Amino acid sequence: MKNVLVSVLLLVCCSLYAQDKQYSFVFLHKKTNPEPMPKEQVDKLMEGHMANINRLAKEGKLLAAGPFEGGGGIFILNTKSTEEAKQWLSTDPGVQASRWDVEILPFTFRIASPCKAPEPYEMVTYEFIRFDAVVSKFTSATYPEIMRKHDAFLKQLSATGNVVMEGIFGQHDGGILLMRGDLQREVIEADPGLQEGLLEISYKKLWIAKGSFCEK
Repeated sequence: MKNVLVSVLLLVCCSLYAQDKQYSFVFLHKKTNPEPMPKEQVDKLMEGHMANINRLAKEGKLLAAGPFEGGGGIFILNTKSTEEAKQWLSTDPGVQASRWDVEILPFTFRIASPCKAPEPYEMVTYEFIRFDAVVSKFTSATYPEIMRKHDAFLKQLSATGNVVMEGIFGQHDGGILLMRGDLQREVIEADPGLQEGLLEISYKKLWIAKGSFCEK
């Protein structure tokens, strides 16, 4: 049943948004109980981590990257292949040392698109909102309709000019929303998907180079 509903959702999404190029969205989740490591070793790993980021970016493999306040971060890789994404990530010393729990999801931009941020990089912070769908017996019958309402809500929200980027995780339920300015959570939580119990939400602050999503 869930696979059928996801297929319906994808058809709805494709009719509402024009972009269809797929990427790989990588979460580097902060471990709750990281293995103790001397500061010198951590510093060396992070130095290698940053060098690898720069190399992947120059090769056109890494389109955007940034840390979350409090630990962890994201990559957006220029491939729709999870296996290829894993190969590229395997060159990162921090990933090799299991400093994060890695999650790789197929990703399609629906608002904005990846751009090469101009150098010298200006780091800015945005509100990072993740939506995850939870299909239950109470929401399964109305899943497509709720998602239509959710998409309409996001389009209306983008009209405010505060949405930097928005996209979905391919056949995985959910997506992300990146916003500038002071976030009023009550505005986001008026989303019909949340109000009707289909979506769960989490918030973080993301640091990233200004212009990574063609924003000014």
